[in-house]
Amino acid sequence: MRTGIPAWMPTVESPRVAEWLKRNCRAVKTSVSRRTVDLSQYPDLVVIYLGMRVNRLAGLKTLFGFGPKISDSVAAKPDGLLAHENIVYSLFPMHAGMRQYWRDMPSLLAWTRSEPHRVWWKNFLANSGGTGFWHETYLRQGGMEAIYDDVPQPIGLMRFAPVVAARGPMFGAERRAAGISGSEPIVNETELYGQEE
Repeated sequence: MRTGIPAWMPTVESPRVAEWLKRNCRAVKTSVSRRTVDLSQYPDLVVIYLGMRVNRLAGLKTLFGFGPKISDSVAAKPDGLLAHENIVYSLFPMHAGMRQYWRDMPSLLAWTRSEPHRVWWKNFLANSGGTGFWHETYLRQGGMEAIYDDVPQPIGLMRFAPVVAARGPMFGAERRAAGISGSEPIVNETELYGQEE
């Protein structure tokens, strides 16, 4: 008996098997259809990846509760949202999210500061519901930014870039992305962390 293979079972080295494969398994040539996109109409395009990871059993309820809310918000066609795609990053631990394409950063920021997102974000920062949340934003005009809240293991940019506290100039997405101080975040540092001594 051959190692791990019964003697009666033919192998690829067998002349009979090799001949059968040659006759019946001819490679079918398929041409590759290469296409690309013309982004000239989208000079300020923003791509954002978002994810919610279940950290504790209670997080399953939180994660699955967000599905219908996200679907409803996308169905409302917020101004500037060009496309939305759902993503499952892993089944265990459960980690789901989305990729969104926005016309520009002002459109994305306007939506995040409106209802229902503003309420979702405030509620999450008060109680993560057993989940971790993150997003990474990439701007066509240059710049990127990310936030990782209650994310226990490095993912995305965390895997190689230094991880720092989201405080001061690193607190708000707009400042992290472009290094400029723009509109006030949904929740400011004092509201989130309390008054500094």
